Amino acid sequence: MSLLDRNKTALVVVDVQEGFRSYDSFDGVADAARKLVRAARILELPGIVSEQYPKGLGHTALEVGLGGEGDELSERVIEKTVFSAARADGFTLAGRSQAIVCGIETHVCVSQTVHDLLGQGVEVHVPADAVGSRHQIDYERGLERLERAGAVVTTVEAALFELLERAGTPEFKTIQKLVL
Repeated sequence: MSLLDRNKTALVVVDVQEGFRSYDSFDGVADAARKLVRAARILELPGIVSEQYPKGLGHTALEVGLGGEGDELSERVIEKTVFSAARADGFTLAGRSQAIVCGIETHVCVSQTVHDLLGQGVEVHVPADAVGSRHQIDYERGLERLERAGAVVTTVEAALFELLERAGTPEFKTIQKLVL
């Protein structure tokens, strides 16, 4: 595994939807996804957002920041009924060989997405603070399984500073404000 490279990396946000709001981990995952989405825009990383059966689970939570006043939606949103976002119609990493994957649930949709991407030869980084499950044991075992499969388990801050590579740039100052 290598460090994240902004010219090789795409962001994948998996199912951070209203239907999962009751989970204890939801607010933290939504906030972490927001940071990743904002940083991906600043660093011009392609982004894709999946929504699992939005008729039943609702759309992506507003706090993730996909739209809003003054925000141009640069991420593609795809609807799916398969658990793996990588198997959904319209899924693409836009030719990137690395992916940061965040979302809900660690042991189901995130896990299957990561396993499929690893199977395609993509280097996958999973920020532990940007994924969640309804139950703590599912979160913990899900992360362990992903790491054993070859994913890099990291944090949002570590991933963003890898992408930045250096301090002192305008991008650094903007992203630093996101994580502080």
